[in-house]
Amino acid sequence: MAEEPARELLRSLKVKLINILSADADFVLQHADSRSLVSRQGYEQVKAARVSSEKVRDLLDHVIQREEKAARGFLELLKEKDLQDTFPMLAFLKDLQLSTLSADETKTTAKREKALESEQTPSSKWTCKNGSDLVKEKQLMLVARAIGRSWKEIGRLALSIPSVRLEQIEEDHPLSHVERVFAMLRYWCTCQRKNATAAHLHSLLSQEDWALPPESIDFLLESS
Repeated sequence: MAEEPARELLRSLKVKLINILSADADFVLQHADSRSLVSRQGYEQVKAARVSSEKVRDLLDHVIQREEKAARGFLELLKEKDLQDTFPMLAFLKDLQLSTLSADETKTTAKREKALESEQTPSSKWTCKNGSDLVKEKQLMLVARAIGRSWKEIGRLALSIPSVRLEQIEEDHPLSHVERVFAMLRYWCTCQRKNATAAHLHSLLSQEDWALPPESIDFLLESS
């Protein structure tokens, strides 16, 4: 028997949603729990995941495995203002009318969203209106390797990331310094949306008080 529309759509968007929601997995989990979209056992299993991306993955799997009502509820949750404000790249869901989707329409919608994915993610090859390249994940990883133990200071002062978010990132990535710095930079990209350009990031990381060595970040100014 064919899978129901909301569950099918949620499954088709799984990879994209993991990429977006991993910036604050606990925020999503608490909202899902407040709407009873996860069982108590499911909540504990998801919460136990140590890595943010794994937490989102487990949450999506749990919701998909439940009834159609839970999948619809989760998709509607992602359209709420709190979620949209926290994850601006969820904007593509705002006009989605689940109640009118047939299975065939769901497949068409999923294909369209997949085609638009490069427009929604900071790692895409699209450019901003001002012509500056959006920073790519490969570039973020190279920058992450260049940032040392003062990463929290850089996060607070250069990137304007709240301390509570930095603490959460550190908790989500306890074993790898580079991974936690990479997660911080991805969170910055999520917040900046189309302002997350390589040139903008270079400018922020070149300020006198916390400037990184030019040779470690000047590649951000090179043409891609």
